[in-house]
Amino acid sequence: MDDRLDWDASFAIAKALQARFPDCDLEEVSLEMIYQWTIALPEFDDDPALANEEILMDIFRVWLEENLERTGWAGDR
Repeated sequence: MDDRLDWDASFAIAKALQARFPDCDLEEVSLEMIYQWTIALPEFDDDPALANEEILMDIFRVWLEENLERTGWAGDR
């Protein structure tokens, strides 16, 4: 099984970050933090220079949605 992550794996990266930082306040997280945390993941195996704002925002969006779903906020919309 291939557990390596690349920039195309936004969902898997978001889940890995969520697992690594379960109590993270996403209101305090910047795209630079997401970038640094992503390239520091042991499973990450891609060129860091390929990151862009769209990719980082997608990772953030998925992470936020997963947190909202986990805490029950998603059903309160």
